[in-house]
Amino acid sequence: MSDMTTQHAAHLADLPRTLFLAGPFIQLLDPETGEMPPGAREPFDLLIKHFESQGVAVHNAHRREAWGAELMRPEQCTALDQEEIRKAEIFVALPGSPASPGTHIEIGWASAFGKPIVLLLERGREYTFLVQGLHTVAEVEEVVYTDLAASLPAVDRAVQRVLARHRGTARPARPAAPA
Repeated sequence: MSDMTTQHAAHLADLPRTLFLAGPFIQLLDPETGEMPPGAREPFDLLIKHFESQGVAVHNAHRREAWGAELMRPEQCTALDQEEIRKAEIFVALPGSPASPGTHIEIGWASAFGKPIVLLLERGREYTFLVQGLHTVAEVEEVVYTDLAASLPAVDRAVQRVLARHRGTARPARPAAPA
């Protein structure tokens, strides 16, 4: 195999097969249309396209429910979201600021299921103490961003790091050089 083919195969091995993408939903719906406006959809659409372009199957309630146009009943979406989180290899979330209650429940499920978690935190926003301390009880990587599109390489690295730790394939840290 050529070096490029070997690098590509190694990169694909670092990717999850399935991912659950969570974030605020109901609070972002336009009261007049009942749908998410384009600006609110943008980060989810960006992340879905980014991960799917790498062959990752993305589960996301926003898209599944047509960005608000086809909202499911609570009895349906709750069970479905929990099952999709249980089946996903990794959980990625925009927790919301102000906090999204639904997203925080999903973060709790992901943590309880032992899923590796990547939190995407917008710079300058306040996040709940439980989000700030999640790394003490779960495998978490955080990406603090100003421009999400420009941060996609950092998101990929965070996904790779948390998956490597979860799979037990993380490279050991280099010993510190003698002082």
